[in-house]
Amino acid sequence: MIKVPITHKTLVRAPQKDVFDAMTKPHLLNQWFTEGTTADLINGGELILRWKDWGPDKVTTEATCPIVTYQPSSKFVFKWWEDHYTTVSIHFQKLSDSETLVLLSEEGYEDNEEGWRRCLECATGWGEAITLLKIFVEHGISYK
Repeated sequence: MIKVPITHKTLVRAPQKDVFDAMTKPHLLNQWFTEGTTADLINGGELILRWKDWGPDKVTTEATCPIVTYQPSSKFVFKWWEDHYTTVSIHFQKLSDSETLVLLSEEGYEDNEEGWRRCLECATGWGEAITLLKIFVEHGISYK
């Protein structure tokens, strides 16, 4: 396994619940990040992330992600990459009534060429995702 996890953090100037909901609720994810995402938002549930014509390469794909931890407003953990699961952990820390710190990490990539390729791709992708989250929650602007 690659020993160093992907880590990102960003300050979102919005209430903790609003930030958490935008990152976990399918109807909100579909406004700024995905298209057709569904979820059974419980511990042991399933998140199915779907993208259609995403980004400059117009990628259409989906990922089935078992939910490990769903703690409303504070913590969301799920598995990623069905053929070799990694673990994505997102913590939402209330700094004030109108500021939330989002801490994201992903770990569990295999220490081989494909593992490193995926790790580098996701390190960039998660940075983009939490930046898009910030812009959506703070300003209502969607990349889509």
